[in-house]
Amino acid sequence: MTNRIDNTFEALKQKKEKALIGFITAGDPNISGSLNIITAMCKSGLDILELGVPFSDPTADGPVIQQSSARALKDGVNLRAVLEMTGRLREETSIPIILFSYYNPIYAYGAKAFYKDALTAGADGVLVVDLPPEESDEMTSQWSGNEVALIRLVAPTTPLKRMAQIAQSASGFIYLVSKTGVTGSDGLDTEDINDKIELLRSTTKLPICVGFGISTADDVAAIAAVADGVVIGSAFERLIEDNLDNPDLASILANKVYEFKKATKLMGS
Repeated sequence: MTNRIDNTFEALKQKKEKALIGFITAGDPNISGSLNIITAMCKSGLDILELGVPFSDPTADGPVIQQSSARALKDGVNLRAVLEMTGRLREETSIPIILFSYYNPIYAYGAKAFYKDALTAGADGVLVVDLPPEESDEMTSQWSGNEVALIRLVAPTTPLKRMAQIAQSASGFIYLVSKTGVTGSDGLDTEDINDKIELLRSTTKLPICVGFGISTADDVAAIAAVADGVVIGSAFERLIEDNLDNPDLASILANKVYEFKKATKLMGS
């Protein structure tokens, strides 16, 4: 089976570009609208999609993503619906799809069934926000293979020894959180982020992607100069929230993807 994540980073490296990774809550503002939005984003330059599983208690997320989860849950979106969406998106795009979830929905679904159904749907990886390496055997021991990458999070406060422990069990890429706090909060210290990336690079050969607080093309360019990928979530979800009744919502998101993707190409220009 082709590893879309590895292939994507290799292809971007050849083009001297960095990965634009977009997070969208599946089913926001509703399933059909979400499919239209995400398809448009994928066709406008998104390199990797993080498809968020809506959750009732998203403790790591700021108000914008919390509200996006609430809208999706109100429309009846659960993990099974997200997997069905993944299958439909796979018919429209070949970019890697990462399922972004808290552990509770996977636990309730069943780890063995989740792995099988995620692979069948065409998912390439999973990021479980609240499942540290010490606890993840409970999930991965029930997986029938290793074809679904397990993306790991590293916090800005993580010491070097702990970085190495986390990186050891990661695959796909490492998600470096840019700062303490929740998603959508303002302010980036690029010098500090660069220092953290250099530390993390000493522990792993996996690509390092940075997320949290990235909301402008200038932010994207600054992070792209030092990381392998840039993760954006709240900025996209804020656009959805601000344009819920706008018939051009998909085009608005597509244009924003185009703008951000252009900023990842500055290193090669």
